[in-house]
Amino acid sequence: MPLPDQQLPQLTAPARPQGGTPTGASTWPGIGLAAVAVVVAMVVNRSAPAFSPAVIAVLSGAVLANLAAWASSSARWSGTGAAWERFRPGLAFVAKRVLRVAIALLGLQIALPQVFALGWQTLVIVVTATGVTFTVTPLIGRRMGLSPGTSLLVATGVSICGAAAVAAMRESAEDADDDDAAAALSVVVLYGSAAIVAVPALAALLGLSPAQLGVWTGAAVHEVAQVAAIGAASGVLAAAVTVKLARVILLAPIVALTSLCARRARADAPAANRREGRRTPVMPLFVAAFLAMVAVRATGWVPDAVTQAVPQVTNVLMAAALFGLGTGIDVRKLLKGGRAVLLGAIATGLIAAVSLTGVAVLL
Repeated sequence: MPLPDQQLPQLTAPARPQGGTPTGASTWPGIGLAAVAVVVAMVVNRSAPAFSPAVIAVLSGAVLANLAAWASSSARWSGTGAAWERFRPGLAFVAKRVLRVAIALLGLQIALPQVFALGWQTLVIVVTATGVTFTVTPLIGRRMGLSPGTSLLVATGVSICGAAAVAAMRESAEDADDDDAAAALSVVVLYGSAAIVAVPALAALLGLSPAQLGVWTGAAVHEVAQVAAIGAASGVLAAAVTVKLARVILLAPIVALTSLCARRARADAPAANRREGRRTPVMPLFVAAFLAMVAVRATGWVPDAVTQAVPQVTNVLMAAALFGLGTGIDVRKLLKGGRAVLLGAIATGLIAAVSLTGVAVLL
């Protein structure tokens, strides 16, 4: 049910911090709220492992923020808006700073020797499916009349690694805003969850072998948690997750290439048509840190205890960051985003079809 038609300027700011924390404002209330949300997300994840803590956190952030907006519009709860203001600085911190740390640490989860051991056929499938989906989806989105930011983030979330990729690209792209991120995240949750049922059913119908199912799952499904759910139920967990991590590696070059193309387009535009605003670096520092962590893991110097602990630490930080991002989602606008949902369906079908074709031809 849509919320009352009230303006929510104070609720959309946490996901797009402007100039850091205001002077004299404490970040601790917002950080504390995010910590509580992470605990809740972890508990829910234990009961529903197909939904990653990050996805649960972003949904809970959206629900909480929009409930606060609804309450503040009521005379009975008119003080809610002022109370919510106390959380904004901390939510801005986790949505921006903590997010960057989480994405950097994501690199430590990727073991390059295991990825290379997949074989050239699997790597070709991964690169082709990801590249085609990321390239074609924005073109379709443009023809559908969607904003460049929405089209870009939907393409990123579907083609690479779900919510984490959406958050990373939103942090780097000039054209993306909170509403674009909300639309992309809804696509990741909707179609990634549907894939948990659809992919094994289609694999059985098509007569795919376990090896083919593992590669198709890792190459086509959005979230690592969703891939793990399919893999665990189908007996192809290790293969599916390793293929999925091969897609995650592509996050860094795709973000860097997107930033480079945006800078060149801005430089080549006539002076009268150039938009004022932030100018993102070709390689954002947190993306460079992600690559550095991949390289460190590849050296073999990282102790096993660290590599085993990193996924949990990353999950906690990513959940906190996406809770902050979720508090910037306006549900009313999201409910009007039917074209974004349709684009997500097209992108999901595209990556599934391209990767399945590769599996049928090469494996």
